Amino acid sequence: MRTPAWTEDELVLAGALVVKNGWRELRTGDPEVQELSELLRSLPIHPAEAFGLPGFRSPDSISRKTSDFATNHPAYGGKGTRCGEPTRLMIKAFIDREAEMLEAARAIEDGIGSGQLQLIPPQPDEVDDSGSTAIEGRLLVRRALARERDPKLRKLKIKQAQQNGRPLRCEVCDFDFARTYGALGEGYIEVHHVTPLHISGPRNTRLDDLACLCANCHRMCHKNRRGESWRTPEALRALIRTSASLTPHAASAADS
Repeated sequence: MRTPAWTEDELVLAGALVVKNGWRELRTGDPEVQELSELLRSLPIHPAEAFGLPGFRSPDSISRKTSDFATNHPAYGGKGTRCGEPTRLMIKAFIDREAEMLEAARAIEDGIGSGQLQLIPPQPDEVDDSGSTAIEGRLLVRRALARERDPKLRKLKIKQAQQNGRPLRCEVCDFDFARTYGALGEGYIEVHHVTPLHISGPRNTRLDDLACLCANCHRMCHKNRRGESWRTPEALRALIRTSASLTPHAASAADS
């Protein structure tokens, strides 16, 4: 078995270490490198066989990854180390929204330290066909997906949406299951966790953290593209408007 590639979760944690060190690499003997090595080896995202591989997420490997971050920053004056596209995308994420990515790292650390993230079983769709997940990492996606699929929360969200006699419709495209499918679609909708993954911590999920979506819009909110976060319903609505303005056929369909 080959040493597994670095996941988004691991890159978030390594990147946060470098950012907090002023975008400088850290050496193997640094206590924070030693601690991160132990933490990465405790993440429930790799097969058990990986932990027996020589050098798997060793302090040496952590130090090398911090060099990748430090030397591939645009402001670095020398020659950067060779690193993969996921690392480059993570560097960009930290540059573009440092505070949010540091908060994501803290959420992963807290979730692992409390044991909460280890208790959540793997969820369908937490990783897409290409093996990537949201930029904040698989474990935060796993937690959000588990909450979306909580039948009690879903029932309460639907009840809230139906208050005052309002029809149950997708909050992005207004699709109404009952109007299309009759009695079969009555009371049906899917729910999406709209709260940013890095702040949807161990607190109880509020109903306002969830949105009612049709299956298509839900899938598009979750569809992963490397280096990006989950889309909010608001972002998906904007994407639909943009697509409609650029595609004559889509614009005609939207007006019909």
